[in-house]
Amino acid sequence: MTHTDFQAFGLADTLLSALARLDITQPTPIQAQAIPAVMKGRDVLGIAQTGTGKTAAFSLPVIDALIAKGGRPAPKTPKVLVLTPTRELASQIAGNVKSYTAGTKLTHHVIFGGVSIRPQIEAMRRGVDIVIATPGRLLDLLNQRALTLSEVHHVVLDEADRMLDMGFVKDVMRIVAQLPADRQSLLFSATMPRAMEELAAKILTNPVRVEVTPEVVTVEKINQSVYLVPQKAKKLWLIEHLAKPDFEKTVIFTRTKHGANKLAADLEKSGIDARAIHGNKSQGARQKALGEFQNGTVSVLVATDIVARGIHVDDISHVVNFDLPEEPESYVHRIGRTARAGKSGIAVALVDPSERSKLRQIERLTGLNFDLQQTDYSAHVDLNAPEEKRPPRGAPKRFGNKPQGAGRRGGGGGQGAGGQRSGEGRGQRTEGGKPGGRSSRPRRSGTSNRSATYA
Repeated sequence: MTHTDFQAFGLADTLLSALARLDITQPTPIQAQAIPAVMKGRDVLGIAQTGTGKTAAFSLPVIDALIAKGGRPAPKTPKVLVLTPTRELASQIAGNVKSYTAGTKLTHHVIFGGVSIRPQIEAMRRGVDIVIATPGRLLDLLNQRALTLSEVHHVVLDEADRMLDMGFVKDVMRIVAQLPADRQSLLFSATMPRAMEELAAKILTNPVRVEVTPEVVTVEKINQSVYLVPQKAKKLWLIEHLAKPDFEKTVIFTRTKHGANKLAADLEKSGIDARAIHGNKSQGARQKALGEFQNGTVSVLVATDIVARGIHVDDISHVVNFDLPEEPESYVHRIGRTARAGKSGIAVALVDPSERSKLRQIERLTGLNFDLQQTDYSAHVDLNAPEEKRPPRGAPKRFGNKPQGAGRRGGGGGQGAGGQRSGEGRGQRTEGGKPGGRSSRPRRSGTSNRSATYA
């Protein structure tokens, strides 16, 4: 199903005017499929990766329904709930909603951890139409009876697979249990593993499935290169290449929070302006780092996968995979940070010999056959050395004999069940033992990073 412009959908004039002001005239494939289905009142299962226009695909028809219904929200009773895994993505969605609702009386508010809970409680008391939230902090507000979901008629789960990866599934189901049965549910995910299908079956009713395949989404304007670089030499490769003028604005992805902090600090010592951004950073620190990167104060942002889908800067020239991701799908999300808004971009992967199995998994997912290029640093690499043994997908990641996250709750912020509530959603747990505050107990350096390896 295709449309030449948004007028064909029958959207309200105020929405069409907002889109015109934003110079958005041509629906993307996911918008062309999803918007008509949502406007017909159908539940929707949308499968598409970042950068495909999913936010507009669900927010435009939902806002249109709010405009048609009219009225003002009562205190503590939002009409629309959008659940998202990370603070950055919540803020991005809120920015889009703000643009789309310009010229209307509709109100919205963002709820996430890492900041004071009081303004969020006050906003709910005044009443808002649309709540955009991460699961952990939303549950905090529900437990404090700061809001009720009894009047929600549209619920959206965005980046639902990422919420599963981060261990939010139980929180999501607790939230869904408080929603009215008579609602319209929209679920968007970049991938559709078995666990995702099971979640969709529990939340959606006879959904329309709309899908943009990875082949359609793959950004042809990204020049992808893969270099053989021993792990110990990767930092030297970066220092040498980041000094080149064509590396204007670079995002570097690491596997761990500790690795992101250390790499950013080492680059700073080498005279390269860099900032780290990950789940253990406070919301203020994350916004400051992203703001400095966006306005050009710093040229390098070192990030983990937990914020890969929340970095939306149009002028990113390079994405560097310092470590290959644990899941091959994350590679696509990482490189999608460049070549945005119709521009070209460059993606580089630095591959230690032990990471060759991960590289092959990326090749199978993307359908590409990378040329593993030699470097000055790889002259003495033993290509016949044994590869890193990758555990079966879904197996617990271990430190010694102890599964990751076992015995820990909060603090670390990892993706396992033990750390699901710190880095995102319940970010206030990261900053201290009490919601919205700082712990009275000093934190020992390195303790949380050791258990929070993969975020």
